[in-house]
Amino acid sequence: MRLNRLLRPKSIAVLGAGWAQNVIEQCAKMGFAGPVWPVHPTKTEIGGLKTHPTLADLPEPPDATFIGVNRFATVDVVAELSAMGAGGAICFASGWTEAGEPELQARLVAAAGGMPILGPNCYGVINYLDGVLLWPDQHGGRRVERGVALLSQSSNIVINMTMQKRALPVAYVACLGNAAVVGLAELAGALLDDPRVTAIGMYVEGIDDAASFAALAEAARRLGKGIVCIKSGKTELSRTAAASHTASLAGGGAASSAFLRQIGVAEVNTPAEMIETLKIFHVHGTLGTRLCSLSCSGGEAGLVADLAAPFGLEFPPPSDAARVRLGEILGPIVTIANPLDYHTFIWGDGPRTTDVFTTMLGGYDAGMFIIDPPRGDRCDPSGYQPALNAIVAAQGATGVPAFPVASMPENFDEDYAIRLMDQGVATLMGLETALAAIRAAQTLPGAAGWRPLGSVVVAGEMLDEAAAKDLLRAVGVTVPRGVSAGLLGGLDVAGLTPPYALKGLGFAHKTEAGAVRLGLASLAGQAVMPGATGYLLEEMVGGAVAEMLLGLRRDPVYGVSLTIGMGGVTAEVLADTVTMIWPVTEAEVVAGMRRLRLWPLLDGYRGRPRADVAAVAAMAVRLGALMAGNPTFEEIELNPVMVRETGAIAVDALIRRA
Repeated sequence: MRLNRLLRPKSIAVLGAGWAQNVIEQCAKMGFAGPVWPVHPTKTEIGGLKTHPTLADLPEPPDATFIGVNRFATVDVVAELSAMGAGGAICFASGWTEAGEPELQARLVAAAGGMPILGPNCYGVINYLDGVLLWPDQHGGRRVERGVALLSQSSNIVINMTMQKRALPVAYVACLGNAAVVGLAELAGALLDDPRVTAIGMYVEGIDDAASFAALAEAARRLGKGIVCIKSGKTELSRTAAASHTASLAGGGAASSAFLRQIGVAEVNTPAEMIETLKIFHVHGTLGTRLCSLSCSGGEAGLVADLAAPFGLEFPPPSDAARVRLGEILGPIVTIANPLDYHTFIWGDGPRTTDVFTTMLGGYDAGMFIIDPPRGDRCDPSGYQPALNAIVAAQGATGVPAFPVASMPENFDEDYAIRLMDQGVATLMGLETALAAIRAAQTLPGAAGWRPLGSVVVAGEMLDEAAAKDLLRAVGVTVPRGVSAGLLGGLDVAGLTPPYALKGLGFAHKTEAGAVRLGLASLAGQAVMPGATGYLLEEMVGGAVAEMLLGLRRDPVYGVSLTIGMGGVTAEVLADTVTMIWPVTEAEVVAGMRRLRLWPLLDGYRGRPRADVAAVAAMAVRLGALMAGNPTFEEIELNPVMVRETGAIAVDALIRRA
C-alpha cells in the first residue's frame, strides 16, 4: 500500500526549525529506532542532531517527512521529495483552500505527483506501535503493542482524545487536514490494514467519497474490526429547501446517520462515548443485544434501568434455571430480576460472588457490573477486590463480555483499568456513557456489496400537483381520481364521486396558502384562489388507518435519501421519521418503519386496524427506482399518503425535477 512508508517509516526527515525540534524531541521520547534527519539551510544542529543543508544531502530518500515551513516553500519541498522518491510527507502549514487559496492547494497536489501527503493544514501522525512521531506538539499517549487508531479531521479533537485516562490502548493518531491528496477512506483503510490495529474511531466533518467509505466499512467487517464515528455538523441546514417537509425532517445529520447505520458503522455523539465504544471493539468486537446488569444497590439497579431506556437496550429476565440458582446463593430476601440488585450478603465472599456473577452472565450477550471502588488517596479500596476478581472470573468462565462500570468516570483508577484491560476486561467509565457505548457496539453489520448511488446534484423546479400525479400514476403509484384545469370554471366533475377535494396549483404548501378546500359536495359557489396557477379537483379518500409521509431527496454526498414517517400537516411537529439511503428493499423499508415511535399505531395498537405498510414500502421502492434511473429528479415528497388496511394512496405530491 502506498501509505506504508509514511505511516511506518524506517527513516524520517524534518524541515522547519521550531517545529522540527518538536518532532525530533517527540521521536526521541517515544523511542523511534530509525534515523531522524533535520534539514535546514543555515543551522548546523537542531534538537541535538546534525542538520543537512538540503534534501539532496540526505543519505537516502526519507520514508516520511514532516514539513514545518511556510505554505509557499511547502510546495517546492513536496515537489523535490516526490522527484527523489520519498515515501510521503506531512504538510503542516495552513493557508490553502480553507483560507480561500484553492489555486495554491492545486499546485501542492500537482507537486506531490504520486507521492502521498497528509494535509495540508495538518498536524500529522503518531504511530505508538513503532514510536513514530510525525507530530509537532505534546500528546498523551504511550507505546503499545496493539490498539485502536484515532483518525480526525480536527487536530484539536484528536489531541484531546490522546489525553484520555480511560485505559484505551491507542496504536495510531492521524489527522487529515484538508485531505488534498489522501482522503478519509484511504487513510482509514491503511490504518486498519495494520494487523496490530483492532478498531478505528473517527471524527468526521465531511465524507468525501461515500462509496469508498462504504467499501472501507465492508473491508473492516471482513477483518473483524469495528468502526465508530462522530459525524459533526448534524444541525447544519444549509441544504434545506423550504418547500418540503422532507427537507426539514431529513436535513442536517439524518442522511449521514442513515448512511453510517446502513454500512454498519457505529455512531456516537461525544469523544467519551467514542473512547468507551472503542474499548469494547478492541476487546470484544460487536455485541449482541441481550444485556444484564448487576449491582449491590437497588438505587444503582434503578438508575441503570432509567438511563438505559432512551437507548432502547434490552434487559430480559433471567432464565428459570438461573433464577433458581441465584435464589439458592442469595437467599429469599433478594428479588431475582434484571437489572439485579444482589445486595451485600455476599460482599467480600469471592467464591459466592463469582458464582452469582457467572450464573447471571451466562444467559446473556454481555453484562454490566456497576462498581465504584473508593478513592485510594483517602480510602481503602481493597474490599472491592473480590468483586473485581469475580467479574474477571465470570467473563473467563462464560466467554461473555463482562464490563465493570463506574457510575462516574473519575471513580475508577486508570492504572487498575489498564491492568484489567491487559486481562481482556474492558472497564467502562461513566454509567450513561457506558450505556451509549454498549448500544453503539450493538451496531448491525451492513449488507455485503451495498453502495450508495453516485451523487448527482441538479437544480430543479417544482411540478404542479396535477403533473406530479400524472407522473406518479405512470410508475404505478396510486393517487386519487381527479381532473385539472387552468381555470376554476374549466373543471369537469363528470365521472367523479363527491365529496371532493379542491386544490389550487402552484403552491408548495397549499394548506398554509389557503389553497385546499375539503369535503365539497359540488363546485357551486366556490371562489377563485388568489395566486393559483390552476386547479385540481379530486375525490376525497376515506378509510385511512394512518397518514404517512414519504420523501426522497437527491443528496450531494450519499446519492438519494429516503425519509418515511408519520405525515399530514403536523409532520414537522410529530418529527417521527426514519431516513435511509438508497438502494433499499421493501423489507428494509418496513424494518425502518418499525423504528418509528408511533409504529404501534400502524401495527394494530389496542385493537386498531393494521395499516398496509407493505403497500407504503412498495411505493417507496418504486419512487426510489424512479430517482435512481433518472438524475433529473431532485426531490419527491408524498404527504400525506393515506394508508388503509389494504393499499395506500398518495393524496398530495411535490416533485422537483430539472
